[in-house]
Amino acid sequence: MLRILGKASSINVRKVLWTCAELGLAFEREDWGSGFRSTRQPDFLALNPNAMVPVLVDGDVVLWESNTICRYLAGCYGADAALLPAAPGARARVEQWMDWQATELNNSWRYAFMALVRNSPAHTDQSQVEAGIAQWNRHMGILAGQLAKTSAYVAGADFSLADVVLGLSLNRWLMTPMERPDYPALQAYAELLRLRPGCREFCLNGTA
Repeated sequence: MLRILGKASSINVRKVLWTCAELGLAFEREDWGSGFRSTRQPDFLALNPNAMVPVLVDGDVVLWESNTICRYLAGCYGADAALLPAAPGARARVEQWMDWQATELNNSWRYAFMALVRNSPAHTDQSQVEAGIAQWNRHMGILAGQLAKTSAYVAGADFSLADVVLGLSLNRWLMTPMERPDYPALQAYAELLRLRPGCREFCLNGTA
């Protein structure tokens, strides 16, 4: 059985859990991270030297980086290639938006989120908070523009791994206490995702 190491409240762990739900995969999850077992313990560092969750253990396969884990699960267990298409062009479109989420979008919200949700004492510069909010909203506008084109999911008409990772990002944006532009395409997208049991169980349960 798959082992998933990481606390259930982590946004990156929830990506993996939602992916498992979409694929109908059984798993055992172990609590690691802040408030639970320390990821600095030697046995965890042996699996992930970055001391970050999640970690996937699938027999002899050990993986870290949440988007990579999701790709692996879809590639290994998604027999119909529904979540991660086999055709190079279609697959690249899905992975393009997954990579954008992990790099461009994540970097845009980091300071504002740490200040507004985590109440981090290291993130109290109001000018940086405001700049972070503006950057975050601008990037969500890029996502809204894409969804306005597809009128469905991020990479096109069909649900994919890109929607798992960006659905969690959308939930974080909606739940953070700040001013947000009115993006009708994002609201329609959120309602569409909520129709999926995996989203209701693993996406709509926190901001962390």
